[in-house]
Amino acid sequence: MAIEVLEPGLATSVQDRGRPGYYNVGVPPSGALDLYAAAAANALVGNDVTAGVLESAYMGPKLRFRDAAVVAVTGAVVPVLLNGQEAPRWESFEVRAGDELSFGILQAGARIYIGVSGGIDVPLVLGSRSLYALGAFGGFEGRPMQAGDVLPVGAGQGRVGVRLPEGLIPDYPKELAVRVVLGLYDYRLTDEGMSSLIDRPWKLSPVADRIGFRYSGNTLKWRERKQPFGAGSDPSNITDAGYPVGSIQVPGGVEPIILHRDAVSGGGYAMVGTVISADMDVVGQSAPGTMTRFTPVTLDQALEARAVYRARERDMIAATS
Repeated sequence: MAIEVLEPGLATSVQDRGRPGYYNVGVPPSGALDLYAAAAANALVGNDVTAGVLESAYMGPKLRFRDAAVVAVTGAVVPVLLNGQEAPRWESFEVRAGDELSFGILQAGARIYIGVSGGIDVPLVLGSRSLYALGAFGGFEGRPMQAGDVLPVGAGQGRVGVRLPEGLIPDYPKELAVRVVLGLYDYRLTDEGMSSLIDRPWKLSPVADRIGFRYSGNTLKWRERKQPFGAGSDPSNITDAGYPVGSIQVPGGVEPIILHRDAVSGGGYAMVGTVISADMDVVGQSAPGTMTRFTPVTLDQALEARAVYRARERDMIAATS
């Protein structure tokens, strides 16, 4: 089975659950920015949630199917068109050989996920099919989709008309509260700087991709100190340290950046907080202009939120079985 890429959309790539375990040698986990939506796209077409899917940012691709298959589209709110006629979202539907799948104008959210029965069957690299574009490996030939590509699809049989219950379909609002655990370097902020970070909304800038999401609107103030040996002159500089996925840096104290699934693993900017794992999908579905508040939580609250997230994903899988 195979799919022809007629138009690539924007930053369309093959993603799955990612390749954890290599961050210590500089290889980020990659994987879908919205893991829940990607898992749902797979579950709806009868795949294991670890199968390869297509992820597009803001603008979906145009695809022609060489063989019959079962397809599901999840994630961002966007018209789904099969041969020019509207098709459902968050529900599996049949495509026949020669059918064309395309997309309208994005209405909410940011990233579209396309699951196909059998999964996008590109080779595994370090245990994952996910593209890591900066490293030029994984995905389809180590790069985003291009017109003329022919994507291999594995063998699989899905059920048509499987729909996720409304209560398990997420919303994508334009105003968000993103939960963060403060530290490791939040003590470097003045009281005014901390207030700017957590008491005022930030606006997501157009600089938002798989590496990081940059926000604007406020300025942070740092406590004065003599910079340690090995750190730069900027007040937000530190001696190099490891970056957790989801960490928030503020270069120059002006624009916070949330590091996402393709981010580097270390560097010399202070991390004032880290987005909890349960809210990373929400960040991944943020479109430019989204107003975001960083809400501090404790580690125990972060672990509770992770348990709720995992339970919701289990409910989603059960509802599509």
